Amino acid sequence: MLSKCVDDGPKNIVLDLSKIDFVDSSGLGALVQLVKKAQSAEGSLQIVTNPRVTQTVKLVRLEQFLSLQPSVEVALEKVKKP
Repeated sequence: MLSKCVDDGPKNIVLDLSKIDFVDSSGLGALVQLVKKAQSAEGSLQIVTNPRVTQTVKLVRLEQFLSLQPSVEVALEKVKKP
């Protein structure tokens, strides 16, 4: 479903995971694939997280690649910048 958003939707997408309590390796793999797909379409995927999800992402050292943002407002500012 999210993959279709990347294919059909706007170039830049904000994904709000701030209410998610847990992300496992499958979820991380899916996020990596979505980011790669967005980048290949010359767009970006900004991911809003909470401390728990951020900690998990940092454990596997993907925080920079996944463009983690602390809030929807910050993420929206990132996609507005050229």
